[in-house]
Amino acid sequence: MSKIVIVYHSGYGHTKKIAEAVAASAGAALLAIDAEGNLPEGGWEQLAAAKMIVFGSPTYMGGASWQFKKFADASSKPWFTQQWKDKLAAGFTNSATMNGDKLSTLHYFFTLSQQHSMLWVGTGLMPSNSKAATRNDVNYVGSFSGLMTVSPSDASPDEIPPGDIATAQAFGKRVAEVAAKVFG
Repeated sequence: MSKIVIVYHSGYGHTKKIAEAVAASAGAALLAIDAEGNLPEGGWEQLAAAKMIVFGSPTYMGGASWQFKKFADASSKPWFTQQWKDKLAAGFTNSATMNGDKLSTLHYFFTLSQQHSMLWVGTGLMPSNSKAATRNDVNYVGSFSGLMTVSPSDASPDEIPPGDIATAQAFGKRVAEVAAKVFG
């Protein structure tokens, strides 16, 4: 089993595309939450065996999807025994607007990780915020606490801005490097 597991929900495929980009750079396993908010068989065991759990969800109406929240509520069972204590945690979110209250979703993930006594990992990326910056630069959205990406509301998952895919890949590399430093 992979020591890094990305547990995520994707409503329309955009967040899945970001999860795949993070996973490819992190050498992580993907664990999709289905449309009913459930993990596949063996999912809880996969999370128990992981050294790092990366949370992912689209931001809908200022927060994580209800499907992700159902998963988070169900995580009270491992919480009760502190099964995830001292695991690394990180998170990412996607929505159609540049801000779109994505920070609320990342704060939700952070709070969830702290309830589980996990150790949070941010992006470690400087923002692209100079006059010369373009939409396709890495971390153009400028997030530090977790990965934020943007998918225009009329764009397919294959039309996610290349800079956001590159940012997801850089974030994946970051979580893998931190996991290697902490767990060897």
